[in-house]
Amino acid sequence: MTEKKAQPSDFDWNDLGFEYHDLPYRYRAYYKDGKWSAGGLETSSTLPIHEAATGLHYGQNIFEGLKAYRRKDGGVNLFRPDMNAARIQRSADRLLMAEFPQEQFVEALKEVVKANQDFVPPYGTGATLYLRPFQVGNGPVVGVHPADEYVFEVYATPVGAYYKGGLTPTAYVTNSYDRAAHGGTGQAKAGGNYAASMLPGKEAHEAGYSDVVYLDPRLHENIEELGSANFFGITKDGRFLTPKSPSILPSVTKYSLLAIAEEMGLQPEETTISINDLDQFAEAGAMGTAAVISPVGSITHNGKKHVFYSETEVGPWTQKLYDRLTAIQNGDQPGPEGWVVDVPLQ
Repeated sequence: MTEKKAQPSDFDWNDLGFEYHDLPYRYRAYYKDGKWSAGGLETSSTLPIHEAATGLHYGQNIFEGLKAYRRKDGGVNLFRPDMNAARIQRSADRLLMAEFPQEQFVEALKEVVKANQDFVPPYGTGATLYLRPFQVGNGPVVGVHPADEYVFEVYATPVGAYYKGGLTPTAYVTNSYDRAAHGGTGQAKAGGNYAASMLPGKEAHEAGYSDVVYLDPRLHENIEELGSANFFGITKDGRFLTPKSPSILPSVTKYSLLAIAEEMGLQPEETTISINDLDQFAEAGAMGTAAVISPVGSITHNGKKHVFYSETEVGPWTQKLYDRLTAIQNGDQPGPEGWVVDVPLQ
């Protein structure tokens, strides 16, 4: 079957959803006989996966997510790709998968962006080119043990601003589900973590909430994550707090906002945050690659609803943090050294 590829003329850059589009090129590399291939661009969006692959049966699949941003001068930025390169290696270590080299990872991103540069949305539209690096166990394996072969790929798809019309506070709710086990794979960006979140997320959506507040898997008392994003709260005395736990995914956005919060005069801290101590926060939000920041209007726990700054308006600190981070990503303001990587387009 012939794959129908997207064309730049297919898109209204000012009206994009957060969806997959089959672009002309992706990068692919193969691990076999103890080493990675040189890798390169391919046109087919269909993967060569064995029917007995560990990626299909035993969960040996990991991924990353980041974006390419069009600058005002027409160039393109990547934001802290070295952190994604390091994190996918940590995920690989946790799932006993072959590590993909960090320098090759960053070069793969650049190759995909350059080859698909006509699909990087224009500056000022709020849209970006989303990049999805991933790795899956391949080859015939029947017993429960690591694969001897792997496929690594980076595909790209243009996506719109997560929130049209600006930041909008949404409501979250706790429930009895765990996102990840204590001592499990919570710190890895593993596919199984996300599969486990689909049912609780569906139930929260059906009840009128944006997503689930996951509590720690041992005590069910301390905040861990909000859906697939990290949580932050800004206290009334100027502290920027985010949960610390062995089962939380270390978010690139979180560590960026911790640094920016300190730059702005807030006191950043990773610490234990009890669901019973929400009164300390003047503002709260979820942070991650897709939305950057999603303001939290309220959290409902055991039937009791707690409202933060507002259920309809974004708080002033949250807005400042969002504006500063996106200005760095888009190349409008300088950030800390090494945060922005230029993609050569020629």
